[in-house]
Amino acid sequence: MRPLAGRTGWRAAGEITVITCPAWEQALERLSRLDEAVCHLELSSVSFVDVAGASALAATAQELPRGRRIVLDRPPATLRRLLDMFWPDLTAIEVAPR
Repeated sequence: MRPLAGRTGWRAAGEITVITCPAWEQALERLSRLDEAVCHLELSSVSFVDVAGASALAATAQELPRGRRIVLDRPPATLRRLLDMFWPDLTAIEVAPR
């Protein structure tokens, strides 16, 4: 996880699994404390996100103050499917068009 240059948010790489979830959760926690209406997660270098990683993202988004959102830039297909399956109405997460 690295801060993004030129935008508010983080760039992730690799896989988000039970092994890497603590670092993912820390980054999401820091993201949730930012005082920005929109925060970005650049995920083009993430190859896989398991249910625990998707759950952590959804829980963070659900706790955001009204009007704030997390924009996912180029998330892996697994994350898109999990969000569509388990959190289809979660408006605090937006998947940016490619």
